[in-house]
Amino acid sequence: MTTQTRDQVNATPEALALIAEIVADHGPVLFHQSGGCCDGSSPMCYPQGDFRISERDVKLGEIGGAPFYISASQFEAWKHTQLTIDVVPGRGGMFSLDNGREKRFLTRSDICSV
Repeated sequence: MTTQTRDQVNATPEALALIAEIVADHGPVLFHQSGGCCDGSSPMCYPQGDFRISERDVKLGEIGGAPFYISASQFEAWKHTQLTIDVVPGRGGMFSLDNGREKRFLTRSDICSV
């Protein structure tokens, strides 16, 4: 697993509430940013232990006590951004724990100097 943690991710109050709801139902979770390349991409939410983090994945930080990872190749495209995880109406990704809740996580990004 990557040893470097960046502090490039935060969450809205709505996202923190959904994380708390999911943790109450499933226990500790982790996030992995999907392969999307821009605003509107969906981070995937998994029970900790159900998703294998690669040695090349980059830990961007934690939201709601949950670690948040991104692939090394995708990090190269997003390394100058601050990610904000939000919640919008809709269904989550097929294997993500937000699926079926009538709301899903959404990534928004801002340019930063990190």
